[in-house]
Amino acid sequence: MGVSKSIFLAPLCLILSALLGLASFVRADNPIVQTIYTADPAPVVYNGRVYLFTGHDEDGSTTFTMKDWRLFSSADMVNWQHHGIAMNLTTFAWADLNAWAGQVIPRNGKFYWYVPVRRRGGSMAIGVAVSNSITGPYSDAIGKPLVENGQIDPTVFIDDDGQAYMYWGNPGLYYVKLNQDMTSYSGSVSQITLTTAGFGTRNGNAERPTTFEEAPWVYKRNGVYYMIYAANCCSEDLRYSTGTSAVGPWTYKGVIMPSQGASFTNHPGIVEFNGTSYFFYHNGALPGGSGYTRSVAVENFKYNSDGTIPQIPWTSGGPAQVGTLNPYVRQEAETMAWEQGVETEVSSEGGIDVGNINNGDYIKVRGVAFGDGAKSFSARVASATNGGSIELRLGSSTGTLVGTCAVPGTGGWQTYKTVTCSVNGATGTQDLFFKFTGSGTDFLFNFEYWQFSK
Repeated sequence: MGVSKSIFLAPLCLILSALLGLASFVRADNPIVQTIYTADPAPVVYNGRVYLFTGHDEDGSTTFTMKDWRLFSSADMVNWQHHGIAMNLTTFAWADLNAWAGQVIPRNGKFYWYVPVRRRGGSMAIGVAVSNSITGPYSDAIGKPLVENGQIDPTVFIDDDGQAYMYWGNPGLYYVKLNQDMTSYSGSVSQITLTTAGFGTRNGNAERPTTFEEAPWVYKRNGVYYMIYAANCCSEDLRYSTGTSAVGPWTYKGVIMPSQGASFTNHPGIVEFNGTSYFFYHNGALPGGSGYTRSVAVENFKYNSDGTIPQIPWTSGGPAQVGTLNPYVRQEAETMAWEQGVETEVSSEGGIDVGNINNGDYIKVRGVAFGDGAKSFSARVASATNGGSIELRLGSSTGTLVGTCAVPGTGGWQTYKTVTCSVNGATGTQDLFFKFTGSGTDFLFNFEYWQFSK
């Protein structure tokens, strides 16, 4: 938090988060990000973590105002680390608007990010960026659109024989065969014929008789090709078709997630992680949520015995935790299952810190494995005011107090020091709450990372 931030009213997300603390679903962990509005989830499993690339709806949007893409990751599907802005519109010198739904896929030791953006002064096109690291930085791979036909929402799938395909579209559905370099393609752009047998029947629309709308997501499981997509503008649900090859023919199968909630759009993403299937989507479930201020959520599910996908309702609880979180190694403060009131920002020490902290705000971290017991706690903090305290509580923000760490003024919002305090009673596996307290009307301090010690 820069000094200039402290003289302004807290931005909308802060206000919304405070209201959220009064809501009936405060104990829930869906949507998985509460510090900002997120949309268009694109998960990828890599090196034992799920990396989740999302779009970012600006606070107070009344249209699809999106300027950058965000990245989150998790090793346990409940505590998500915010890696910050992973890419923005300035990555593409030829683009000027619409950081919309994209997808990252690893290949050749690199990571390729396909996104729809508007060519400067022109129509929507698909760009591709590349990085040597999944967390970036990403740069424009070719300096121009990969394809440009006014369509959006690219998804990429690599088949067992190594052939990569990129699909995209709204209102049509298109694909190309990508070359091994992942930044060019062979042949011409192909359009998939949208038949009612392949994509279901849309009621009452003679010009667009099938349910397909946008946001395709393609993958293969047990020899079957799955095409998941958003259906039926402008109260979208999520549906799917299956095929015998990567280019069809496609057979319509039905609804996965019915239309519900405050968002009139949706966007699917499916991955397998540690033997469990996860379905990502977005809704408008946070306060202030709408079709233009959306929030990413996730559910776990099981395929039916015949390989079909059951209907999946969205919940406020989300999936069960995979394993536990180790408190005896450094953990980033922006790794959380839930929060009230705080925001994240770029840190002078690299990465992201938690800022905009007021009295009564908190962070929840699920399933912390204290084992036989922690004896001390340390935190990396900074404050341009008089600081405050970090209360360590178990079970809830008003639960058992096992330690209190005083945070002094450090001389600046990015002037960090490490504070330590004793801990008593933190044993077993518990949900840990960092409850922030302090006086005054200004923000209290910034929180960079933390660690317990035995």
